[in-house]
Amino acid sequence: MTPGILIAAPRSGSGKTTVTLGLLRALKRNGVRVQAYKCGPDYIDTGYHQMASGRPAFNLDSWAMDGTMIQSLAGRAQDAEIALAEGVMGLFDGAVAPGSAGNGSSADIAAMLGWPVLLVIDVTGQSQSAAALVHGFRTMRPDVQVAGVILNRVGSDRHDRMIRRAMEDIGMPVLGSIARCGDLCLPERHLGLVQAGELAEAERIIDALADRIASHIDIQALCALANGKPLRQAHHHCPPPGQRIALAQDAAFSFTYAHLVDGWRDAGAEILPFSPLADEAPVSDADAVWLPGGYPELHAPRLAAASHFIAGLRRHAQDRPVHGECGGYMVLGQALIDADGQAHAMAGLLGLVTSFADRRLHLGYRRARLFAPMAGYGAGAVLNGHEFHYSTVIEQPDDPLADVTDAAGTTVASTGSRRGHVTGSFFHLVAGAA
Repeated sequence: MTPGILIAAPRSGSGKTTVTLGLLRALKRNGVRVQAYKCGPDYIDTGYHQMASGRPAFNLDSWAMDGTMIQSLAGRAQDAEIALAEGVMGLFDGAVAPGSAGNGSSADIAAMLGWPVLLVIDVTGQSQSAAALVHGFRTMRPDVQVAGVILNRVGSDRHDRMIRRAMEDIGMPVLGSIARCGDLCLPERHLGLVQAGELAEAERIIDALADRIASHIDIQALCALANGKPLRQAHHHCPPPGQRIALAQDAAFSFTYAHLVDGWRDAGAEILPFSPLADEAPVSDADAVWLPGGYPELHAPRLAAASHFIAGLRRHAQDRPVHGECGGYMVLGQALIDADGQAHAMAGLLGLVTSFADRRLHLGYRRARLFAPMAGYGAGAVLNGHEFHYSTVIEQPDDPLADVTDAAGTTVASTGSRRGHVTGSFFHLVAGAA
């Protein structure tokens, strides 16, 4: 069993990501083999985790994944010395109704794997009250151990002393304090952080975060808190859409879950990356083509002009499966209208027309029961995923792919589409059973 720590917070915006990245890089610098995880369905943070740690990072999600899958992914840390997971939102925040193994909260993962929680608290505007907050978090769930805190955005030495004294009164270890500072942050766009591969200064920023963490947090004491429950022997099954999978991979198609692609490889599939932005067609003998999500709206003119890519997609779709998720789904459609109202012709394999001129947020867990086969899954299969985009559907004339509900079981309009061998959905697949 590899011991672990879960970095959580009372709410979003407390500094979990910057603390996690700094810790990952600082541990790596010290020669510690550290396995990174992200609680919840976020696919951007894991890119930064991988950059900071030098190892693939995986998602852990108690709503979308069952216990077997979570145990299997936790087992990826077996050759590491410590596992470090970044939480999602506030420690106990999750879906309104439980899913496969819980409600998707970080607390579920901590309880399931026995990882102690280290709370990152933004102490702006409070002093002794921070101890009351921590006391509440410590007693909320008996199966979750809040083992220590990191004080973030501390205003002064006096401010720090007041809070530390209050933490001593409730017996809560303080592993470090970080002063207020706005010069170290990661840029954002409408779906969250700018992706790690797009940010030229990402390495410099992560190194600077590691410098700050190393000088303000007792990393040795943090590692001493790490713990965990013995893992069951488990292996998660991600049915591949084929034995040779052409996977679009570039700045327009980059939202892929590491556990999904690794699961395909574990099943014996070969992954064949190609770049639509470089006008590369999927290899002609691939069994299936998979277009993940990303930011096609930022590259719509280039994609519309990528004649080799589009011709290759069309040839493949004549007799073999093609599937697109979110951004990939939009590219399979008839047209994509950008934020300026300019329409760009896409592959035309589905009739979908989407627009970013009228932005509307679509966000949340999704459960889909397939009406027809989708690459790797048969009709009737139940898939768990997550939807997060700002596009508006203008036209969706094809047959629906699935009956789709949100976490509360309410039917949603984004059913996906199917036409011949081509399928597409707005939800990103996290887990499912064939």
